[in-house]
Amino acid sequence: RLTDPLEGTPLDMGRAVLSPTRTYAPIVREVLERMRNEVHGLVHCSGGAQAKVLHFIEGLRVVKDDLFPTPPLFAAIQRMSGTDWREMYRVFNMGHRLEFYLPAERAEEVMAIADSFGVEGRIVGRVEEAPDKEVVLHTPNGTFQYT
Repeated sequence: RLTDPLEGTPLDMGRAVLSPTRTYAPIVREVLERMRNEVHGLVHCSGGAQAKVLHFIEGLRVVKDDLFPTPPLFAAIQRMSGTDWREMYRVFNMGHRLEFYLPAERAEEVMAIADSFGVEGRIVGRVEEAPDKEVVLHTPNGTFQYT
C-alpha cells in the first residue's frame, strides 16, 4: 500500500513515488559550455533505462560496471513485484539518471561540475568497439546483456 513505510528511508511508499525528480539542466549547460565539442553523447535514462543508449549507437559496446547503488524504492518494487532484475534495469533507471559520453580524461571535470550543483557523479563504465551494438551491465544483482 502507498501508506506502507519504505524500508531504508523516512518516507512511505506514496511519498517516495511522488518525490520530485531532480533537474540536471544546470549541469548539462555547464558541461556543454566547457566542452561541447568533446561530448559525444548525452542520455537521460528515463524511458528506456540502462539500455536506452542502444538507440544511439552502432558497432559499440557500452559496459557499465560501477552503477550507483539501487535506491530503496526500486529495491521495494523488485521485491514486491518479483520482477526479474534484468527487466528492472531495462525499465527503470535504478537511480542512475544521466550519462555523458566523452573522453575519459574529461570525466573528473564533469563530476566536479555535478558536485558543484550538489549532485554525485561517477564513472559508471566505458565504451568499446564491438561487432554489434550492445550494453553490458555488471551489477550486484547479476550481469545483464542487452542488444
